[in-house]
Amino acid sequence: MTESDAMGKSYSESYKAAGVDVVAGYQSVDLMKEHVARTHVPGVMDTIGGFGGLFAPDMTGMEKPVFVSGTDGVGTKIKLAFMLNKHDTVGIDCVAMCVNDVICAGAKPLFFLDYIACGKNYPEKIAEIVSGVAEGCVQAGCALIGGETAEHPGLMPEDEYDLAGFTVGIVDEKKILDKENVKEGDVIIGLASSGVHSNGFSLVRKIFDIEMSDEISRYSEELGRPLGEVLLTPTKIYVKPVLKLLEEVNVHSIAHITGGGFHENLPRAYGKNLNARIRKGSWEVLPVFRLIQEKGQIPEHDMFNTFNMGIGMVVIVSPEDQEKALASLRSSGVEASVIGVMEAGDHSVVFEG
Repeated sequence: MTESDAMGKSYSESYKAAGVDVVAGYQSVDLMKEHVARTHVPGVMDTIGGFGGLFAPDMTGMEKPVFVSGTDGVGTKIKLAFMLNKHDTVGIDCVAMCVNDVICAGAKPLFFLDYIACGKNYPEKIAEIVSGVAEGCVQAGCALIGGETAEHPGLMPEDEYDLAGFTVGIVDEKKILDKENVKEGDVIIGLASSGVHSNGFSLVRKIFDIEMSDEISRYSEELGRPLGEVLLTPTKIYVKPVLKLLEEVNVHSIAHITGGGFHENLPRAYGKNLNARIRKGSWEVLPVFRLIQEKGQIPEHDMFNTFNMGIGMVVIVSPEDQEKALASLRSSGVEASVIGVMEAGDHSVVFEG
């Protein structure tokens, strides 16, 4: 039976009366097909709509292929999408939070699946969400090979939804990045973020009292744009520039600066006998972070322990590879700068300047 046939034959008035419209589900699938098609890469073996997405990875030249998986969601940032009625960017965030984690192992993301839970299935809105997921997959060079949309009447308000995703990448075992390769004297290179990305939004929402005020839609002199527009800026996807870097430079380790900021994520990229010494002022702290800190009267430590502060990812390389790494990243359009150095210590992050 084709999906069109299913739309014609699958219908339950009783289930619709309970809040679940199966026909709307088929309409959503039909509307999202064009977005999914944009993401097809070599290896995709099936079209969307089956019970499982099929993918045949190319393992040519690999001695011992290893799959690396990652899963995440968008978090409470999704509240802003509801308020601004803009749903085509949170999918990029969802993909970014997964693929940016996978690349930290040195793995190339192969495919992605999404899960959308909604109070009511509005096919056009679901397709808009998936358009963002597809765009994220295109940016990451991976395929969107499946997903699920589930109506949850009575559990979620009709106009709300949640979005999560899952990715699988691949790397030859001998090329897996090992944090034990990081040595004293190695340099820390920061890759600029596009903004707040997808972390710390519970605090952001509290600071600006977003649900109760109109500040989200007002033009901000400090930001040069409305606050909501800045906050909704999607998470930067670093996959393609980092894969290029890994081909050109001996990268020792990588950290994705997500929830927990510098203090939680940087130590995951080096051994327990080292510290990361970070030089404040060596990169641009975006205006939105200064506004958040001032408005919320947040201590500097808490800012660096919650937000990316303008650095979405760091790579650690030996001093002799510093300039080559910077050149590679900049040639890929990534703003990059040396933000610190590794030193002997107790597995901490130390700020100077």
